[in-house]
Amino acid sequence: MTELPRLLPSQLRLTVDPASLGFADTSELHVQSLPWIGQERAEQAARFGLSMDSPDYNLFVLGEVGSGRSSLLRELTQAVAADRPVPPDLCYLHNFDNPERPRALRMPAGQGRELRQLMQRLCRTLQTEIPQRLARDDFKAESERLQDAYKDEESKAFAELEQFAEERHFNLFRESGHLVFTLVGDGGNALTENEARTLPRERRAEISQAEIEVREQISHFLEKTRPMARVMNEALAALRRQVIKPLLDHELQEIRVSLKKQIKDSVKLGGYLEQVAHDILEHIELFEPQEADDEERQMALESLLAQYQVNLVVDNSPLRGAPVIVEDNPTPHALFGSVDYQAEEDVLHTDFSRIRAGSLLRAHGGYLILQLRDLLAEDLAWEKLRRFLRSGRVQIEEPGMGLMPIPAVSLRPESVDADVKIVLIGSVTQYYELQEADPEFARRFRVKVDFAESFRATDDTRMATALFVAHTCRRRGLPPFTADAVAALIEDSHRQTDDQSRQSALFARTEALVVEGSALCRDRGGSVVEARDIAAALSARRLRHDYPEQRLRESIAEGERLIELAGSRIGQINGLTQIDLGDWRFGLPVRVSARTHAGGQGLLNIEREVEMSGPIHDKGVLILHSYLIALFGHLAPLALNASVVFEQEYNGVEGDSASCAELFALLSSLSGVPLRQGIAVTGALNQHGEVLPVGGVNEKIEGWFRVCEAAGLDGQQGVLLPRRNLRHLMLDQSVVDAVAAGQFHIYTASHAGEGLALLTGMPSGISDPLATHGPFPAGSVLARCEAQLRQFREACRQATRSPGTSSD
Repeated sequence: MTELPRLLPSQLRLTVDPASLGFADTSELHVQSLPWIGQERAEQAARFGLSMDSPDYNLFVLGEVGSGRSSLLRELTQAVAADRPVPPDLCYLHNFDNPERPRALRMPAGQGRELRQLMQRLCRTLQTEIPQRLARDDFKAESERLQDAYKDEESKAFAELEQFAEERHFNLFRESGHLVFTLVGDGGNALTENEARTLPRERRAEISQAEIEVREQISHFLEKTRPMARVMNEALAALRRQVIKPLLDHELQEIRVSLKKQIKDSVKLGGYLEQVAHDILEHIELFEPQEADDEERQMALESLLAQYQVNLVVDNSPLRGAPVIVEDNPTPHALFGSVDYQAEEDVLHTDFSRIRAGSLLRAHGGYLILQLRDLLAEDLAWEKLRRFLRSGRVQIEEPGMGLMPIPAVSLRPESVDADVKIVLIGSVTQYYELQEADPEFARRFRVKVDFAESFRATDDTRMATALFVAHTCRRRGLPPFTADAVAALIEDSHRQTDDQSRQSALFARTEALVVEGSALCRDRGGSVVEARDIAAALSARRLRHDYPEQRLRESIAEGERLIELAGSRIGQINGLTQIDLGDWRFGLPVRVSARTHAGGQGLLNIEREVEMSGPIHDKGVLILHSYLIALFGHLAPLALNASVVFEQEYNGVEGDSASCAELFALLSSLSGVPLRQGIAVTGALNQHGEVLPVGGVNEKIEGWFRVCEAAGLDGQQGVLLPRRNLRHLMLDQSVVDAVAAGQFHIYTASHAGEGLALLTGMPSGISDPLATHGPFPAGSVLARCEAQLRQFREACRQATRSPGTSSD
């Protein structure tokens, strides 16, 4: 057989009938949430994990970027969280026993805000009511009575002291709260120091003794009056407490009544309120009416009242379900909280009111969504998260304090439990690397949510794709899409998977096409997006990305890269490669050439020898070598030196999709039969000569087609590809049109013998693909190869018999 059947235009791509979708445009479709298109396995796993209340059933979501893993999980998590109870608020309070260790308090949602407001109201009431009560006549009267009683006693004692001093010629008086005495002369006037020095020695000795006695008596006076002052102050304090306590008890009772719901920390709250009451009663004097310029006392009062405030670090009152926190910046502060500091004169100050909660505390009772890549970028956050998963408790601290000036006050807030289900999003590679590198951490994520890259296409998945388009249009405020535009998007989805039976699950590309097609529709003044807008968007995207491809095609057209598009050549064939630049992939022909001659070295892969080939390509060449040995095993050992090379390829070669082309070039060189240059070849080979499917088949075909089209199609050009790649064809419409017009042809082969016959126009010699070796029928390509190998063997035999010659 010298000619393989050509593929029909209908076989070259899948065409979706817009009428089969069942709508005119997407405005007819109604969808409330994103559909999980082709992700039934992932959706089932996610629902299971989100509903599990047991520890360690956190979710690890793995999949490619653009698969909808983040948006779908976020939306599903929010839907599940809406049916769960609202978690409690979290407050931090001043610790009266140990101010450096603020106390944590959990309260039912909304009561944290209420407690804060009630304590603020309490402080305002105290500032208003206490001065008023301390200014009432009854309090003043009783206070004056206590003070008068003390003054009477104190006056009697002072009179005795004063008389004692006078008897010894000293005047005693009070000055700025101190007792001062001066020596009095005979005339009743106070003596100066100089005058005292002029007195006789005996008189000075008497005065000195009298001074000692007066000082001793003053000491006795102070020892007697100080307890009296203390009793008076205690009595005044007791009087103040007696006056203020009913007010305080009433206000605190109102707080207790307002917070009547049973809470887990009710005992802690009750103890805190008792400490507040005790502290207020201990500092009532700060509430007494004061002068406007008494700044020191005012600051002391403000500092006191600040201790009674409530630091509401987590306020869940606005929630209508469990919280769902998406932390896009998982630093230690953002995850675990922090303590703020204020610099005053190069010294850092802080208190309980500067405690800030992180995402873990805000997500208590709910869900926290994290990106693994962002988390791994923060070493400290990663380590702290590992400890949290082990203990279940969050300790707020300031990890950067070691790099800062020494603080005047260092806080270590009370640690609290955090019941959080973590949704960790990463790639497939990251998932398995984590399994191997950190088994303990991986054990905490027992629910694997695996997002597929593609899925089998059905009528249901196509309708789901239309719903996705409708949802995107409504969410972004875009015009609706006609059925033919949605069909074009579905066809592009098949193109992305290189499969007529499967769609791509990476809907980020589809969403981008929706946005770009809508923009082009508006530019032309359209009200609905049509298929031509999608085609224009794809064309515009090509124009933005295909400059490298264009330059390489130009190098072929200009003769810089040697590619022959017609005629026949011995030992030379056009192979097809795919170049993937990340944001753009395309196919390009490359000349594969082979040389053979007598010798004993076997097959030489030049790319391998210069270390410009990858392991997969080397494997393909070794398989090719194995197949050659099998074909001509009856001639073993083979007296053959052969070399194969990718010409003008300087960036390295990887993959085995050129092994068929290498085989054909070698057999052509060995047999002397030329190969058609207008047919490019792609396909891998196994040890039995079967042609295996390869990747990037659409890009490879289109790359060759565009090179031929630029030079002018002659009706003889085409591509030979594996028959097993037939389902992967989703070719550009321009290629389909050229095939329909008979200007371009696409052939498929399941065995190397079929391709050899097509390219040479002669029987290959392989009548039975299961045959492992010759002899081969006369007039076939392999029979010529067999004859040439016999000549090589004879030449080598003659060379070894001749003196001074070598078989190399």
